[in-house]
Amino acid sequence: MALENDTFAPDFELSNQFGEKVRLSQFRGVKPVVLVFYPLAFSGVCTSEFCALEDNIALFRDNSIELLGISVDSKSALRAWSEEKGFDFNLLADFWPHGEVAKEYGVFLEGKGFSNRATFVIDTHGIIRASFITAPGEPRSIEAYRAALEELEPARV
Repeated sequence: MALENDTFAPDFELSNQFGEKVRLSQFRGVKPVVLVFYPLAFSGVCTSEFCALEDNIALFRDNSIELLGISVDSKSALRAWSEEKGFDFNLLADFWPHGEVAKEYGVFLEGKGFSNRATFVIDTHGIIRASFITAPGEPRSIEAYRAALEELEPARV
């Protein structure tokens, strides 16, 4: 079961597509974070979702929000995907231990070996303020991100 809103987001450290370590707690007290769990790089639905995020990156940057994509892919696969598509945000490799962070957030699909499409909006105190999950094969909409970010505003003050 996925973590609920108004609970503390578990800290983690993962490598991004460039091999740099990114720790969730490094953003505490600095800026909110949107975690975007997704099944696999290079898959059709994930590619369309992430292209839409890139096309709407101002939604996050203009509001000083860190966007982090997380999948079980290796950092090498994430780098190739990021370079091919021109993504200008961190993609984190939950590669080994396999899916450990997705399991902590309750979104790992054991029978499939990857995470569900789940989004968590985390405030500067490390509290999950909004979240949403779509059905398998169903992409998340930019409107869903906008609505989730509205939940963040009162908590930012």
